[in-house]
Amino acid sequence: MGAIKAVVRRWRRGARDLGMSTAEYAMGTVAAAGFASLLFKIVTSSDVRDLLLGTIKRALQLE
Repeated sequence: MGAIKAVVRRWRRGARDLGMSTAEYAMGTVAAAGFASLLFKIVTSSDVRDLLLGTIKRALQLE
């Protein structure tokens, strides 16, 4: 019976740090939003838009 209690105590000690806390979720969300806005800004720039359209036209042989 003592061995089971020791295992349960070890499990409880390790269970405290499972997953992220609210602050970590908030920081992850802010970082993801910042990255998404930067990526959106890059993809919607005229240079990238022209490059993508040129690639699509060449792939479909519309040019």
